[in-house]
Amino acid sequence: MLALVDCNSFYASCEQIFRPDLRGRPVVVLSNNDGFVVARSKEAKALGIPDLEPFFKIERLLRQHNVAIFSSNYPLYGDISDRVMTTLQTFSPRIEVYSIDEMFLDLAGMQVDFPILGREIKDRVWKHVRMPVGVGIAPSKTLAKLANRAAKKIPKCNGVCVLDEPHKWEWLLKRTPVTGIWGIAKRLARRLEELNIYTAWDLATANAKVVRRASSINLERTIEELNGRPCLALEDVPPAKKQIYCTRGFGKRLDTLEPIQEAVALYASRAIDKLRAQNGLVTTLHVFLHTSPFEPGFYSASTVAQLPYPTDDVRLVASTARKAVAELYRPGHQFMKAGVGMIEVLDRRYHQFDMLEPGQSLKSDKLMAALDAIKKRHGKQAVYLAAQGVTQPWYMRQQFRSPEYTTSWRGLPVVI
Repeated sequence: MLALVDCNSFYASCEQIFRPDLRGRPVVVLSNNDGFVVARSKEAKALGIPDLEPFFKIERLLRQHNVAIFSSNYPLYGDISDRVMTTLQTFSPRIEVYSIDEMFLDLAGMQVDFPILGREIKDRVWKHVRMPVGVGIAPSKTLAKLANRAAKKIPKCNGVCVLDEPHKWEWLLKRTPVTGIWGIAKRLARRLEELNIYTAWDLATANAKVVRRASSINLERTIEELNGRPCLALEDVPPAKKQIYCTRGFGKRLDTLEPIQEAVALYASRAIDKLRAQNGLVTTLHVFLHTSPFEPGFYSASTVAQLPYPTDDVRLVASTARKAVAELYRPGHQFMKAGVGMIEVLDRRYHQFDMLEPGQSLKSDKLMAALDAIKKRHGKQAVYLAAQGVTQPWYMRQQFRSPEYTTSWRGLPVVI
């Protein structure tokens, strides 16, 4: 058996942890630069506030209904996620962190009452972190996802749904549209309609070989999973990313090159942090720059830059990205976004260096290790490239950002 624990409206719930006055009140969280609504509390959903709606279009509606508005606070969300996952690890020795707000737990061999265990998981996460969660328990990952969906949508479940017998998941499959299945989006659903498959039950009882010919082996595995036969194993260690991107919109339109280069240096630095976290090296960069597509004179350009050797040296990567964006820059435009992507990533452990080309120096390796140690001890902003700028007036807008309650001394709540 597997359990999927999924946080309810995660970003919005994080904002409510240190603001109990917001419980029961509609809350929305905005994307980078306060552009779109990316998270809504259940009260905000009940008001009919759409997801991914531009903030400027619905600001009046939000104010009218006294909705609490927050800018994205990723340091806070990341730390709360770590606390939730640490709490969940006390229930199983084998886990898979599926996303920032979801975790699979392996319950194999446990002689327990699963409904009671599900309620204990839910209560403990609330007690330790004040994060509301839904718990779905079933014999396969796909059924656990389905059970979690039911736990949140069916009031009688009260946040916990256990599908431990075939008649239970069959009842649920017959009442679930095919788009309610993990991994099946509207486009695939339209193709399945040609096979007279409209519900999850239709798919579960379909001929797997026929369905596979119309799609892929992944859908055949989904059918097996819907019938309680596990095909998807837990991933104890997340696979390394084959590409790493860091892109952001500017806090204001930029028409000169220097601030654009500062932003690109920052994005390169953040991408390097992710690269080093997975012990990788990069050989090729993708750099892009564009103006607003909704304004006259739209301009967009991108380029691929080859590094002289596989590297994880932030100085070399940032310098290459700055040169690349300088080639893309054209005066007379108001630029709104840039990005740096590492599109050829190697695993450092298995990379064989060229005998005739020494590649990255030992001095660079020691420097990067020292930077990592400083950031780990004193925070990510303790040391950075001068090329990133100091004042950074172009930095993304975060007009409604909450304090970093758990990751910064300055953000600690004050009791008066």
